[in-house]
Amino acid sequence: MVQERTLPVLQVEYVNITKEEGLLVYEDMVLGRFFEDKCAEMYYRGKMFGFVHLYNGQEAVSSGVIKAMHPDKDYVCSTYRDHVHALSAGVPAKEVMAELFGKATGCSKGRGGSMHMFSAEHHLLGGYAFVAEGIPVATGAALQSKYRREAMGDANPLQVSACFFGDGACNNGQFFECLNMAALWKLPILYVVENNKWAIGMAHERATSSPEIYKKASAFGMAGVEVDGMDVMAVRTVATEAVARARAGEGATLIEAMTYRFRGHSLADPDELRSKAEKEIWLARDPIKKFAAYLTEKNLVSQEELKEIDQKIQGVIDEAVRFAEESPEPDPSELYRYIFAEDN
Repeated sequence: MVQERTLPVLQVEYVNITKEEGLLVYEDMVLGRFFEDKCAEMYYRGKMFGFVHLYNGQEAVSSGVIKAMHPDKDYVCSTYRDHVHALSAGVPAKEVMAELFGKATGCSKGRGGSMHMFSAEHHLLGGYAFVAEGIPVATGAALQSKYRREAMGDANPLQVSACFFGDGACNNGQFFECLNMAALWKLPILYVVENNKWAIGMAHERATSSPEIYKKASAFGMAGVEVDGMDVMAVRTVATEAVARARAGEGATLIEAMTYRFRGHSLADPDELRSKAEKEIWLARDPIKKFAAYLTEKNLVSQEELKEIDQKIQGVIDEAVRFAEESPEPDPSELYRYIFAEDN
């Protein structure tokens, strides 16, 4: 049996963060946590249907990567655990909640639900129900960015894509095929492995012959790095460097963020396979509490300012639920709309 890995310790200095940036990242993490907690409540009250996979515990990865990117130009590609990625990418909470309620005002017009969030306006390339399904899509987005610049003479900086997926996806063919193409063509993309240690009920160490995923980058001559996915400053530091490399035309980076989901695989999962001791160890590493402590210890913010953000975000969540409940159902007459592209 492979020995369990410990959390990595970043060996470089954190990138600098201003008070404004710190508050922005903290607010984003709290938004993700509060939103997912409300989703659980709404799901058990019968307001949401189907499979709903929550992101609690992994907020440092989404906020650390996406908030290090350009908010209006770069692309984000997600998985079936996509609500928080959508929020970090700038999709309004009310549109994400409305989508979960299946309403016409949702970001996917009520047609996608929990696993298929999409927003062209916010460069969110989608959530994908099948494991590893989004990797080729994100790779294609990175290719078009480079093609526009090198073949079509676009003078704008390269658009960077961030492709999120879990440890279970790294045994799929798309992972290896796309990393090979990205390395060959030096594509501007971050492949972000959210290694939360469990693929539904299969422990990561039992599922792969080489559990250190970031080392697989070396087979393609690609930069690979392991990072503490419970530490948003560590993630932000690694992501900032990777984004700069990608934007400069130096190619892709494989980032393995060691993280943990605080809830079961989905809200239908009783979560009986993971030990209580394991859960308690990771719950003690809560990324939001850790970042709040960092901000106050560095005298960047006060406890009162953080509490104000918590209260503000609670209001945003409450408004999102009201908006979703009051929004109309999709009109049956539009059943076949959005299947094909429409003229603007």
